[in-house]
Amino acid sequence: MTGALRLPGSGAAKPLSGWRVLVPRGGPWGDTVAASLRARGASPVVAPMINFAATDDAPALEAALAKLAAGGFDWVTVTSATTVDVLSSHGAVVPPTTKIAAVGETTASALLAAGYHVDTVPSEENSAQGMLDEWERATGGQKPLRVLALRSAIAKQVLSVGLARIGHQVEAVVAYRTVGVPVAQKVVDDVRDGRVQALLVTSGSVAEQVQKQLAPLPESTLIAAIGPQTEQDAAKHGLHVDVVAEERSAESLIDAIAKVAVARRDAE
Repeated sequence: MTGALRLPGSGAAKPLSGWRVLVPRGGPWGDTVAASLRARGASPVVAPMINFAATDDAPALEAALAKLAAGGFDWVTVTSATTVDVLSSHGAVVPPTTKIAAVGETTASALLAAGYHVDTVPSEENSAQGMLDEWERATGGQKPLRVLALRSAIAKQVLSVGLARIGHQVEAVVAYRTVGVPVAQKVVDDVRDGRVQALLVTSGSVAEQVQKQLAPLPESTLIAAIGPQTEQDAAKHGLHVDVVAEERSAESLIDAIAKVAVARRDAE
């Protein structure tokens, strides 16, 4: 295939009948995606490939979350679905008066599945830079705002530095360290033997683990990315993406692979 396809959704009721699809995240988000796949006839294989490890500065995170629960921030920025896992594991409370900015649809879906609200998602680029570029529009130009910027240990401080530069009061806190999770050998064998028809790639970290743990992949295996940024990140790790979701959401990602499944079936 010469480049990734960008496909509209499929209207078929059970377009993924006979397909096994690897879901690389567990938790509420993984459960929701697995249910959507089953509704389209697929057999989901939930195999979490990334997880979080505790931050090296747990007291700073605990203090920030306590301040968050007390209404000490106007906004909290969430730049990955893994951050949502951290919030859930700590039982973090986000008051209704505190707004939440999600970096993309995967993160937004994870927030909603975990019982949090979402107030804004970048409309163009799903990245910290994309969030920064649209911040003034999303917040109505209010300044200064008290912002809690949660991030991974390896993330560049693009958002926190950028928000401080334009006049906001930013508290940047490392929420976690990202670590790969070894999948079961049966999953590895099934993927390499072509018994899994599609893999969902929802972040650069997932793409890295797919390449490390599952390669070499059969040519027939469909690699589906949740958005252009994830496609680019996957390429950096040597992973070729076949199809990209139109709307950077889990539902759109499933629709995209469903369209390919229908096309392949029609071609048989």
